[in-house]
This record gives sequence, structure tokens and C-alpha cells, in this order.
Amino acid sequence: MPANDLITKHCVPCEGGIPPLDLAAATRLRQQLHERWKIGHNGERIEARFSFSDYWRTAAFVNAVAWIAHTEDHHPEIRFGYNECTVQYWTHAVKGLTENDFICAAKVDALLP
Repeated sequence: MPANDLITKHCVPCEGGIPPLDLAAATRLRQQLHERWKIGHNGERIEARFSFSDYWRTAAFVNAVAWIAHTEDHHPEIRFGYNECTVQYWTHAVKGLTENDFICAAKVDALLP
């Protein structure tokens, strides 16, 4: 499935009760994202770092990521400073990764050229 298929999908509410993706499935989905996304925390999270030229561009990016989180009802951990931002996704209800994390990451990738 090309990355743009992830972009056209929407997150499905997750209340738990399902297993997280195993490392092989997470790796297949990660391959559809920009190479900046890394699987970490023992296969339980994906994370990417983004660099910008100034605070205004960084803050604008953070606001756009927040809008994605709002519209998909799936919320990342976001850390940012003057010209750098780290976005981390995992599905809290399953204590690991689900397709929702990759859908949102693909939408974040689409924010940048």
C-alpha cells in the first residue's frame, strides 16, 4: 500500500482490547513513511524530528500537527523549541502501535514538501 493510502484513511477509535502491532507489521507500515520516522521504545512507538529555520515556522508546524490530532482524535507527544520539533506516536490504550499511529504520521509527512 503506498503512503498516500495511509493519508486517505482516518483513525478508528481504540479503547484497547486489541493487541498492538508486532514489530514486523510496524516495520512494514513504517516503510510507507518518510525515512525520518523511527521505531523506538522496544517497538512500541514511532518518532520523528523536524528542523525549521525559526520559531514561527516551528510553531506553525506544531499547530498543524495539533490540528491533525484534533481531526483524527489521535494525539501525539510533541516537544519543540526554537527551531526543532519531535513528534512521537503510540496508542496509549494498547500500550503500543496501531495503524492509527501510521495514519497520523503519514498526514504529518504531507505537511512538508
